[in-house]
Amino acid sequence: MLSLLLRDAHNPRVQLKYTRNVAFASNEVKRKRGRPPKSPLEPTPDVITTSTQAHPSEGGHSLALSLNHYFRLPPLPPVGDWLTHFPYAPPVVRDRISIRDPASAIQVAQSFVNSKKTSTGNPKIIIEAFPGPGALSRAFLTLPPSQLQKLIILEDHEPYLEYLRPLARADPRVRVVPLSGFNWDTYSHLLESGDLDVNIYPWEELHPELHFVTHIPQTIPGEQLVAQLFRCIPEKSWLFKYGRIPMSFILADWVWRRISAQPKGAERSTNTIRIGGSGLRPETRRRGSPFLAVNVVPHAQQVIDKGKLDQWDYILRRLFVLKSTPLRGAISSLAPGAEVLLDRLTDKKLPAVQRVDIRLMVKHLTISDWALIARAFDAWPFAPEDLNIDSFVAYERE
Repeated sequence: MLSLLLRDAHNPRVQLKYTRNVAFASNEVKRKRGRPPKSPLEPTPDVITTSTQAHPSEGGHSLALSLNHYFRLPPLPPVGDWLTHFPYAPPVVRDRISIRDPASAIQVAQSFVNSKKTSTGNPKIIIEAFPGPGALSRAFLTLPPSQLQKLIILEDHEPYLEYLRPLARADPRVRVVPLSGFNWDTYSHLLESGDLDVNIYPWEELHPELHFVTHIPQTIPGEQLVAQLFRCIPEKSWLFKYGRIPMSFILADWVWRRISAQPKGAERSTNTIRIGGSGLRPETRRRGSPFLAVNVVPHAQQVIDKGKLDQWDYILRRLFVLKSTPLRGAISSLAPGAEVLLDRLTDKKLPAVQRVDIRLMVKHLTISDWALIARAFDAWPFAPEDLNIDSFVAYERE
């Protein structure tokens, strides 16, 4: 689905140095149990030490200038004091991660904005959610006005806000909104407050200004957030009501694997079909719990038509209950009499590309297969109108 929902999903190919709050917790537990600390020469899970030199193609001089600008901004606390300033204990931030290294943050910011797929030649209005204390936010501010016209920061954790609010005083392009990017009402607030004042553009063209950026928390709700954002694409809801906007994520490698698993991958799931599955997995050199920087751009043509997302949800969830069963044996789970759909899916009068191999297990079906199944289901005159996942179970019990 990633290849169908999204035109581009790639790694900016930069090395990240970040802080992961949950890792501090695990290390503290180890010390309390009497385990000796790791040697200073060995990278620890919570702080990934990597080279921060720019690649030659990125221009070391440009990075030096950006770093000079970065360090003129209101500073973050010394890295060694981050645990004191940003304790891991509050559940609201326990599983959040933040880039901390200035050079890494600058490379990521430039890759997000200046990618061939995301750059439009116009200054960006960036909405940044879950910024943490703001290393990436500061990196965005090293971009010139010709590339960044406004940075809207969404953060509701007060220890982080302490280091974000000074940015608004230092640069007039910054607007700090003390609300969570996880809540949909936050985006309505941006519109009502006048902070988000952008034009609506045709879906066929990439939105020239608006760009959404976020760190994805390393939790199941974080994965669900990614799923929800992608689900908004075919419905053209949320920020997509303004047009086809690019999104950039910093997310855990395991989340990326789940949303981009190939048909025979062990991690393939219903979310993979809805929002991922092309196998365009970014490279990573990280040990432990790696994180990836990824740009995603929606396709101009969507495989899921507007208003059909509930139908796709129903089909996927019903069939994935029997994910290891061949389609010919699983299709009856859609509704009584659904076996009749097999004739349409295997009709030899149709070209081969419009037929489905019903011997394949459900979890091995391709995106094209799912599109054909959805089309057949939509054309079936006896398809259930109630697409609640529990409706068929209730019918069987009566």
